Amino acid sequence: MSTNFSQRLPVIVSFGGVGAAGRSSSHQAYRRTTHSALPTAKVDAMWRSLAGLTGSKNADSLDQAAIERLRTGSLVRRIEPSFFNPNAAPWNRRVCLQATDTPLRFEISKRELPEAMPPGWTVESTKGEGNKQRITITVTDQTELFVPDTRDLGVAAGGMVPTGFEPGDHYPARSHPRGLELTVVAASDAINSLGIDWQTILDRVPPDQFSTYAGSAMTQLDQNGNGGLLSSRQRGKRVSSKQVPMGLGEMAADFTNAYVLGSMGQTGHNMGACATFHYNLRLGVQDIREGRSRVAVIGGVEAPLVADAMDGLATMGALIGDAALLQLEGKQPGETPNHRRACRPFGINGGFVMGEGAQFCVLMDAELAVEMGANILGAVGDVFVHADGHKKSISSPGVGNYITFAKAVASARKVLGTEAIAQRSFVHAHGTGTPQNRTSESEILDLVAKTFDIQEWPVAAIKCFVGHTMAAAGGDQLASCLGTWADGVIPGIATIDGPADDISGDRLRIDSEHITGAATDYDVAFLNAKGFGGNNATAWVAGPHVVQQQLEQTFGGDAMSAWRDRVEITRAKAAEYDAAASKGDLGVTYKFDHDVRQGEHVTMTVDELLIEGHGPIAL
Repeated sequence: MSTNFSQRLPVIVSFGGVGAAGRSSSHQAYRRTTHSALPTAKVDAMWRSLAGLTGSKNADSLDQAAIERLRTGSLVRRIEPSFFNPNAAPWNRRVCLQATDTPLRFEISKRELPEAMPPGWTVESTKGEGNKQRITITVTDQTELFVPDTRDLGVAAGGMVPTGFEPGDHYPARSHPRGLELTVVAASDAINSLGIDWQTILDRVPPDQFSTYAGSAMTQLDQNGNGGLLSSRQRGKRVSSKQVPMGLGEMAADFTNAYVLGSMGQTGHNMGACATFHYNLRLGVQDIREGRSRVAVIGGVEAPLVADAMDGLATMGALIGDAALLQLEGKQPGETPNHRRACRPFGINGGFVMGEGAQFCVLMDAELAVEMGANILGAVGDVFVHADGHKKSISSPGVGNYITFAKAVASARKVLGTEAIAQRSFVHAHGTGTPQNRTSESEILDLVAKTFDIQEWPVAAIKCFVGHTMAAAGGDQLASCLGTWADGVIPGIATIDGPADDISGDRLRIDSEHITGAATDYDVAFLNAKGFGGNNATAWVAGPHVVQQQLEQTFGGDAMSAWRDRVEITRAKAAEYDAAASKGDLGVTYKFDHDVRQGEHVTMTVDELLIEGHGPIAL
């Protein structure tokens, strides 16, 4: 790395979020996925954290029954009734009523009378007064009605946040879509786990040198967002004033800026289906590399566990249904499938599992991180994005992921050396759990491994635990790989018995067992995304021990010695937050109508712009 490159190296100084494995900060969600390979003290702390998140009053003294409830109420599992009943999802059945020998008569209230009278309807009589007026309708022709009904979707597995956790309970949510509720909690978690007060960073960095890139791939799908916007009229309800703005895909960035960070910096959202987090990460990395920002907050959010979205994906054949799961398990129709093992990346499988979650990370340029004593958890070397070219169908795989993965490995090899790539790297695969993914992605990984002479390349696939969180999927990968550099464990693909016979795995280590070792055994991780429509992305991330060695060369021993003194304070404060959060106090930030700045607070010269209460912005 050149000196200038190292000074502007985007280092990861915090991360946070929530998903099916629990709270991400302080590696708690990661430890939910790897607990069988961890020391008892860390496992006990993880269960306490999960208990606090889900509202347990006895988080400090959990018995085996309580731990079993936490175990069964987290990770991928059967969709819970608080979402909807997948075997009786609500819908409307179209029925056609035909009068027989005598006219069809029924009574409705005046307010239910259609403005445009259907053919064959006549008002026969009225009774009552005012709002209580009732009208008798006579129908002499056939008439069409929609009758509330239910339908078995055939798909019942999902990656829900842990049972008992409701994100909107942690701040004054006002008809917010679930994805935005998850956003506020996740962004707050990432900021709180920094160990540095956010105001201290605001005081240190000019207001235009922040970046926020966050959002969803599928937008806000529940009734408070686009789901309600598009279905209200069909359900006989009014569209609300909030559904249009809150349904927007980039609203996670907007909420984070307005209510969590108070940021006036660069902002946006780069949607790329399942590669969305990678796309946003790339924007933040570019801003820091090119000197546009000193701090970048990156996020991905998805709340797709609604009946309409599940129905659509099931109709596509993308999700694994109960019938296919029973067949994989050798069970008979009518038996109960093991929804915990529904997502089986690189094994014999039948489709993916939808998950909900929100993941955020905070990047700083290395110089600022060292000066402020930030906790350096790793660094993002680069993110590569490529399309597939001409395609047979929009969902079929193409060549773009070959390009992104090869470029990522070549880039990391140039910076870290051949040995680091060949002997001290691992992969977080996209690993959706579909037959098409297992063959196509394994072919890519195996070819890259052969090209760069990599043997027994460890492959993790975090979706087996948390499901496919779409825009947040890359954040799930990032949080997990940072956990490996804390605890030395690469998660196994716990839901498979072994790799399927049709994958290309000569050079790959695909196993259901966790891979254990020292935290410094691996120098670099490759995070892969094979998104729908040809949205391919691969990022490489260097471990904290590698980054700190590089920064020692860049900034010198004295500067890094001073950083080590400061970072102990940072880590202690982050640990204080972890302890509070593990008792249920997430300290969620939601600053509504707080410190608002408008035109009367702005002054300007030809050289700079000043906003009252903030540092100058150079023009």
